[in-house]
Amino acid sequence: MAAAGAAAVATLLLRPRGGLIDAAAVDPTAYFSAAELERARDFRGPQRIIGFAGLGLSAATLAVLALRPPRPARAALERASARPLLGAAAVGAGLSLVLVVIGLPLAAVAHERAADFGLSTQTWPAWLADTGKAAGIGALLAGAGALLAVAVIRRFPRHWWAPASLGVVVIAAAYTTLAPVTVDRLFNRFEPLPRGELRSEVLELARRSGVEVGEVYRVDASRRTTGANAYVGGLGATKRVVLYDNLIDDFPPPEVRSVVAHELAHVENRDLSRGLLWLAIVAPAATLLVQRLGEALSRGRPPGTPATLPALALSLGIVSFAVGAAGNVLSRQVEARADAYALELTRDPDAAVGLDRRLAVQNVADPDPPEALHALFGTHPTTVERIGMAVAYSTRSPESDALQDSYSPGNSGRFLMPSRVRHLE
Repeated sequence: MAAAGAAAVATLLLRPRGGLIDAAAVDPTAYFSAAELERARDFRGPQRIIGFAGLGLSAATLAVLALRPPRPARAALERASARPLLGAAAVGAGLSLVLVVIGLPLAAVAHERAADFGLSTQTWPAWLADTGKAAGIGALLAGAGALLAVAVIRRFPRHWWAPASLGVVVIAAAYTTLAPVTVDRLFNRFEPLPRGELRSEVLELARRSGVEVGEVYRVDASRRTTGANAYVGGLGATKRVVLYDNLIDDFPPPEVRSVVAHELAHVENRDLSRGLLWLAIVAPAATLLVQRLGEALSRGRPPGTPATLPALALSLGIVSFAVGAAGNVLSRQVEARADAYALELTRDPDAAVGLDRRLAVQNVADPDPPEALHALFGTHPTTVERIGMAVAYSTRSPESDALQDSYSPGNSGRFLMPSRVRHLE
């Protein structure tokens, strides 16, 4: 109850107080052809099943190791307890690698399907290389985390949740700051956006919005995917806006400007810092819940030993899933505010609609996913909701009368703005 209450309070305190646009009701078939909608369903439906199967398999593996470990695993955990700290690091790294290996067949199926649908551009060797790098980084971080966890538990056996909650926030802030210049560069090449029209437009948008943007980077995402995206990362000196090369190369300039304006909103509103503040509010109660649940699942094993790590890992996974679903409520509101900010800055709802439509088609995304799944996992408004915001803006904007109809050849002969939808005969 405390963890749920903390998540609710954090969301209420940090939710956007203004700058939102109520989305107009729109029909997906007005923006997407039947073939595009069917393709998205055919891809995303099985991918969701694979994702749920992966979650279930990971949870079941941790549950077995926590509650009824096989004899070899039990012997390994007992040997690790002879040197608690080093043993904890070894067990943490081992658990991470075991979960990767257990989930590898499902991940391979998901990759194969993405390649079949033209979303993944990676060969099997390249995919395996990235998977191996990710597994190594995950094992290193899990080993370090397990060592720190056991050290804290041994020092504060009854109330370790308190220092651990502070550690969670510090580690999250450090990772957010350092990942763009360390981990991210192991997977992609980042280069500052070269001088030219796009860079000038980005800087002009930043000047008009009064945002200190840091650096703007182009990332070679096309080596991995045909999908397009952009994001804000880093804190302080590592703050940056990152644009996929697919976005820069494949999308018209007005739509790229719309993306940049959206990312500038995150910088202007300090959304990464707000996310860390949300975590700081939630972490104490959530970590206390992890401690209580971990103690119940450990079945009397001595606290602060490597043998309790599978139970703690399972507890952390359960609590993180629940708290993450609560955090997604705030994330969707923050992303909706960024969309509204972009509309006000660019005053180009046609570009926003074209962008949302093109992103969904290129990323093979479901424009209107099931409500329950979106409530649990959705970090952004749905594509239909984002289009609805642009439509609502166009109807109230003083510039709406001057808007030009936008036509997408891939949209079955329909104009994009539904206030003026008509079929081409």
